[in-house]
Amino acid sequence: MHIPQDCLIPESKLTHYLLVLQKRNDKSQFLAQAGFTQANPEQLKTALLNLIATTPAVFDRSDQYGDFYQVTGTLKGTQNIHLEVVTIWIQRKADAQFQFVTLIPHKEPRNGTRTL
Repeated sequence: MHIPQDCLIPESKLTHYLLVLQKRNDKSQFLAQAGFTQANPEQLKTALLNLIATTPAVFDRSDQYGDFYQVTGTLKGTQNIHLEVVTIWIQRKADAQFQFVTLIPHKEPRNGTRTL
C-alpha cells in the first residue's frame, strides 16, 4: 500500500518544527545536509511526496486517533545529496485522511538488521 498523493503535509510541520533548530530531537541540521532549509520548505514537501509515491507504507499501530504507517526510504535533496529516513503517517479515524506526522533519521544497527 502507498500513502496517497492527496495526503496532508501541514506546512507548519515543516516550517515551525522540522526545519527549525530544536533543543531536543533536532532534525533541522540533519535535513540541512541535503539542502532542506526554512528558505525552501516546498522542496522538503516535494521530496516527501516523491518518497511515498515510490515506497510502500508499512502498518505500524493503531490508537484512538487512527492507524499509523511507516515509510522508510531515501529523501532526495539538492545537489544530489540523499538522506535515509523513516517517515510516520496517520490515517485519521475521524475522516480517513492520511496526514504526515514526522520523520526521523534512519540508522542501521551494527548487526545489519534495520530498526527505528
